[in-house]
Parts: sequence; structure tokens; C-alpha cells
Amino acid sequence: MSGISIIGLGTMTRAIATRAIEGGNAVEVIGRDAVKAKDLAAELGSGTTAGTFGTTPAGDLVILAVPYAGAVPIVAQYGDALAGKVVIDITNTANPDATGLVTPDGTSGAQEIAEAAPASAHVVKAFNTVFGHILAQGGPLDVLLAGDDAQAKASVSALIETLGLRPLDAGGLEVARWLEGTGLLMISLGRHGVGNFDFSLGVNPAG
Repeated sequence: MSGISIIGLGTMTRAIATRAIEGGNAVEVIGRDAVKAKDLAAELGSGTTAGTFGTTPAGDLVILAVPYAGAVPIVAQYGDALAGKVVIDITNTANPDATGLVTPDGTSGAQEIAEAAPASAHVVKAFNTVFGHILAQGGPLDVLLAGDDAQAKASVSALIETLGLRPLDAGGLEVARWLEGTGLLMISLGRHGVGNFDFSLGVNPAG
């Protein structure tokens, strides 16, 4: 089991935290609004704590559950407080009308976060291909992940398994751009081919 800190107080935080608690993990929630963080921790229960924004997170795994635009500034503000941590980036980088990515060709939000983080921190892209409301419903789902450090990916994979989900390693952090593109694809499918957002993306081996 893991100790995780989640920065952000939105839908994905609630969904991940709830499943993490059910899986026996220690959970800390962190937000700029300390009162809201304490209220959410109390609502989640099971020993969930509220951390102080900008100070060293309690968990070895730190989940950035914030909009992409705020992720790099938050990592830069935390600075050395993230040293030695595994930082899990769950952001998507779609433009406002979800017709493209806002990051330049050849890079990704996750790589930008890695550049802003301390050298001893390891960034892993994960959870961005799972809709929050689907995650909150429970049940098995596939979680695609990417990162450059094998041990960091192993730690994130172990966490994902405690959530009752299946981790699928997509490769190095350079693949994060394509995971972010997959998030964009899912939004487009929801608007067009599927017609709603009540679906998940999975991998079904043949044979």
C-alpha cells in the first residue's frame, strides 16, 4: 500500500482518493483553499488528512489533479519540496474547443512538468485517459501510463492495482504526448461517435 498526496480538490481527486482509501492507501488532499481541503478530508474519512499547500507532501506519490495550465507553476512553486517524490501527472492538454493540443510538437505537458520538477523527482503520466465520473463508478478499468524511471512506474502501477484497476505501461515519457492525444480523442469520441462520455478506453488482447 502507498502513501499518496493529491494536489487539487476536484472530481478526479475525489474519485482517485475514494478508490485509494478503499485499497488501503494513506491519502492526503491538498488545495490552495485550506478550508475546502479540510472539508474534503473529513468527507472522505478513513484517516484522510489535509496537507498545507506549498509544503512537502506527506506521500511518496504526489498526484497533480489540477488543470494543465496550473500544473507547471505549482510544481515550480513546490520546488525542492518535491525532491525524491514520484509525481503523477493526470492533466490533459487539449485546447478549449478540444480540436488539438496546446503543447508544441515534440513535447507534452508531462515533459514540461518533468523539466520544472527537481532532478530527483520522477514524473509519470497516468489517469488522463480515464474520465473522472467513470472512475468514481467503480469497477475494473485500464490505466495507461508512461515514464522514464522503471521504479517510479512500478510504484505507480502498484498504486493503480490497489485501486482495482489494470496498469498498462505505454513506454517512456516521450509517449506522454500521445497519451494526452488519446485524452483528446476520447473527448472527440464522446462528442461524436459515442455521443456521450459514459465510456472507458481499454485494451483487449486477441486470442
